[in-house]
Amino acid sequence: MDAEAAKLLGAGLAAIGAGLASIGVGNVFAKFLEGALRNPGAADSQQGRLFIGFAGAELLGLLAFVIAALLIFQ
Repeated sequence: MDAEAAKLLGAGLAAIGAGLASIGVGNVFAKFLEGALRNPGAADSQQGRLFIGFAGAELLGLLAFVIAALLIFQ
């Protein structure tokens, strides 16, 4: 396998991480809604944790995208 093929293969694997981040974001919101429907009184206090979880999952997806872009264009 030459270097160009290995670079594109690594970029493809990094792109999988970006796709998996969307599953993580979906899980964050699903668990928040599940908890909010079980205990509506505590939903307001958990909203900050919702946004932190969303930001963390989204950050990992963006990091995987940046790594894929660097592997392709460098």
